[in-house]
Amino acid sequence: MHTDSVLCLNGQGFHRMVYRQWGSAENDRVLVCVHGLARNSRDFDDIAKVLARDYRVICPDVVGRGTSDWLPAGAEYGIPQYLSDMTTLLARLNVDKVDWLGTSMGGIIGMCLAAMPNSPIHSLIINDVGSFIPSSALQRISGYLGDKRFASMQEVEQFMRTNYTALKNISDQQWAHLARHGVRELDDGQLAIHYDPAIATATAANAANDIDLSLFWQAVNCHQALIWGEESDILSADTVRQMQAQRPEMELLSLPGIGHAPSLMEDDQIHWVQDWLRRHQR
Repeated sequence: MHTDSVLCLNGQGFHRMVYRQWGSAENDRVLVCVHGLARNSRDFDDIAKVLARDYRVICPDVVGRGTSDWLPAGAEYGIPQYLSDMTTLLARLNVDKVDWLGTSMGGIIGMCLAAMPNSPIHSLIINDVGSFIPSSALQRISGYLGDKRFASMQEVEQFMRTNYTALKNISDQQWAHLARHGVRELDDGQLAIHYDPAIATATAANAANDIDLSLFWQAVNCHQALIWGEESDILSADTVRQMQAQRPEMELLSLPGIGHAPSLMEDDQIHWVQDWLRRHQR
């Protein structure tokens, strides 16, 4: 794994977005993996190690998360900023086409990019998010965000186990990995989740309304796959059926007993993604 960064533009200046690269830098087959709202690029370490056999795998820390810069006070965390940042990243990678794997927010970013004319997205795998997101799910997520403090790594891991129930089948070692890379140490020795608390404020401000992305989904013309945790409150069965009706060619991995969002750290999920990408390779 190699760590690099790219300078991106916001309304008040520039910020640096950090990304991890797996596999050969000479490989012109590029897979971009983008994490969820309050997560970071290290969520993809396990799957990136496997997919790096076929791809140059790029895993960014979206602005405000992980080791990337935070936006300046008053700047807005939202999809327009993320689309701008990802466009800058794609330009840095210097390739005409990429494949995209996005979890939750990362899936929304990929969907929006893939819906645009002349999009560089060749194939799109969306992990547990779809063309309609109910406000009730946004409010649930908003409830565990914020400037939370912890006294130990054990408290961090317990917080994650409590709130990320879809990851219930990963190993203790994987939980420890997520906790270790998911916090920052404060000056007083306490630990905080590795994101800008302003993200929680922005999420809460927008959680009162449903999000309808159906027009974007209808405009996606690349190869598509959807990973669905059947117990997800972000992605309902009705939304899955509507997406299938609009895009009958979309392939679906349905995971019973799993909520939002599947880990992509389990062998069966990793191998499904690997197989799908190989069948749709350029």
